[in-house]
Amino acid sequence: MGDYDTSISVAVPAATLFRYLADVQNLPAYMPRLTSAKPHDGDRVTVTAHIDPPGQPERDVTSEAWIRVLEEGKSLEWGAPGPHDYRGRLHVAAGHDVDHSRLSVELHTDRVEGAQVDDGLTEALRGIKEAVEAAEAQR
Repeated sequence: MGDYDTSISVAVPAATLFRYLADVQNLPAYMPRLTSAKPHDGDRVTVTAHIDPPGQPERDVTSEAWIRVLEEGKSLEWGAPGPHDYRGRLHVAAGHDVDHSRLSVELHTDRVEGAQVDDGLTEALRGIKEAVEAAEAQR
């Protein structure tokens, strides 16, 4: 089993960050390789990603996941069916001042990959930070 966690400071208020994350359709703006996210049937989401696996041809893959937006506690929980018990949680908290927030991610998977998972989490958090800060700057 693998449990991973990391966090990042984001230069937007916590309410702004949470509102952005709670809109599932924003997923492709900050998740590398994701090309679409379509919510349906409550907490279900159909996602499509463009992948380039080693030794295999590039291709688009579509799968089902679930995302729960928890207003109380300002968190999002997600997971995907499959053999690796893949699930996680994003949590938004106030930062060091009203114009900043702290975004934390926790991930659980039965597939232990160490540095590769840590790098992926860092990449995802940076993507969220860049996307939400850019969106806020355009307002």
